[in-house]
Amino acid sequence: MFAATTVAARGQGQRLTCTTALLNLPCRAQIQLGRSPWRGRHSLARHVDDLAELLDAWDVSKAVLIGHSYGTNLASRFCLAHSDRVAAMLLMCGPFVGDWRSRSQAERDRRMSAAQQERLRALEELPDRTEEQEVELLTLAWFTDHADPERGWDWAAQGARRRRPVNWTMNGELGREGRADPLDAHLAELRACLPARTELLGGADDPRPVSALESLALRLDLPLTRIEGAGHEPWLEQPDAVRAHLRRFVQGAMGA
Repeated sequence: MFAATTVAARGQGQRLTCTTALLNLPCRAQIQLGRSPWRGRHSLARHVDDLAELLDAWDVSKAVLIGHSYGTNLASRFCLAHSDRVAAMLLMCGPFVGDWRSRSQAERDRRMSAAQQERLRALEELPDRTEEQEVELLTLAWFTDHADPERGWDWAAQGARRRRPVNWTMNGELGREGRADPLDAHLAELRACLPARTELLGGADDPRPVSALESLALRLDLPLTRIEGAGHEPWLEQPDAVRAHLRRFVQGAMGA
């Protein structure tokens, strides 16, 4: 037995939070990073250092990491740098490696009408956007993440007003660095340092191809759970299945 804090990292580095709401587990603290002041350039290494500093501040030597989307990349890179501090790791809806972006874009286009695609391009090209234009852009960009397009539109519209502000500068900096130094190049090293309890989970209807996660599971020799009828945020469309999986994983890791 060991005492470990569970940390979930999700989105484009905008939030590090314990998973109390999903798991009904004790939570040490919560940090909302989206509105925090920031100086200097964002980098993957700096985000890894931030997570290490967070654990230091909590006086936690080892943590159970749950990463979602960009958070899976962050968790993986943290494991590469600090494998001795990772008790277990669950990677949800990522990391995506290999040539997956063209397939993801094709699926997004398939889920959008021609008018929606044209409107999204027009909004993206604006040098400045009003509040309503920003909400419209984010809704168009996010609704295809979900298996159900109608409910996906509602969730995306709600998120477009709530999950703000979007740090476009940070997203660009991290994206460029990730393309210059892709996680693909570190998979052999990552496989060698993964904790014994590491798993992948993905929504079967995520526009990002689940086949890319299947390929990653083979390369890292990890189990992959597919959540049917769910997209990139599977807890919205299949909350019971995701909650049960998270609870089993974390309670198993905490009792290992």
